[in-house]
Amino acid sequence: MKNLRFILPIFVFTALFATSVDAQASRPRKTKVKRTTTTKTIPPLDVRAAREKVNIQLTDLSVFIDKLGLVAQNLETADRDAKAGKLSKKTVASLEANKSRLVEAIRNHKAPLVGLETEFRTKIVLQKYLPGIKGISDVMIDAEDLALAGKFVASKDPLRRAAQKLIDTLALLPK
Repeated sequence: MKNLRFILPIFVFTALFATSVDAQASRPRKTKVKRTTTTKTIPPLDVRAAREKVNIQLTDLSVFIDKLGLVAQNLETADRDAKAGKLSKKTVASLEANKSRLVEAIRNHKAPLVGLETEFRTKIVLQKYLPGIKGISDVMIDAEDLALAGKFVASKDPLRRAAQKLIDTLALLPK
């Protein structure tokens, strides 16, 4: 019995630790995940400003093209009627004023786009994005020439090409 008093507590003590060892061994170990921090690089100020300018010009040009559609068609129809002698002198004078206002509106859209292309040519940080906008001034000159010739509907095509050049430039510029 004396031996039982010593053996029983050792047996109970061993049994307690044996179960706790099993419980610890059954848990899966967590592996530490290394977190990598990526720093987002911000483009230079000139590039961000140029992106904003291109976006503004694209919006302005797109609105102008949308409004030009019906106006151009009506001007060409009225011009044909004027040449056929179906319109009064007062209406013809109003038509000529409207045609010159439309040509002036195209010129007003051409000036900032030419300036934007010049900016891309002259600033070193923007020169790598020049292929997107290169030639936009020539396209706007084509639109102006068509409008001066009285082909207002046809002048929309060069304006659409100019808008596409702006879209291409936006695709090249980083955000």
